[in-house]
Amino acid sequence: MDGTFTHIHEGRARMVDISEKAESTRRAVASGYIRLKPATIEAIRSRTVEKGSVLDTARIAAVQAVKRTWDTIPMCHQIPITHVDVDFDVGDDRVSAVVEVRSVGKTGVEMEALHGVSVGLLTVWDMVKSAEKDETGNYPETEISGIRVDEKVKGGG
Repeated sequence: MDGTFTHIHEGRARMVDISEKAESTRRAVASGYIRLKPATIEAIRSRTVEKGSVLDTARIAAVQAVKRTWDTIPMCHQIPITHVDVDFDVGDDRVSAVVEVRSVGKTGVEMEALHGVSVGLLTVWDMVKSAEKDETGNYPETEISGIRVDEKVKGGG
């Protein structure tokens, strides 16, 4: 890579032309976590959160986000998503999310995986926000962090 931005041309943002690229299998895995209070973690584990099943709702939201990334991030292409897997792990002080996305297409799926993780974790926050607020209505212990691409594969993976 030469360090140039393919989405910028003469100072203007533009969608990169991928029409001449060959199709290949694409795969990306992204992860992140949300830090929560111990009582909130216990409510998630025991499935006693008032709004309903936190992880089921977050899983659906993550899949929807993957499929709609092109509609949210302006320069992302609308690509065929052939597989999405969303996994959550409930730890002592956090819920971790891992999203795997696959496609057969002309561009990678890392933005879709990142978008899935982000929206999945935001949905967890939304589902438990009443338990996370302090007496002033703020969230001093709640934090989404560590969102990253763990793996990106083009072809065969």
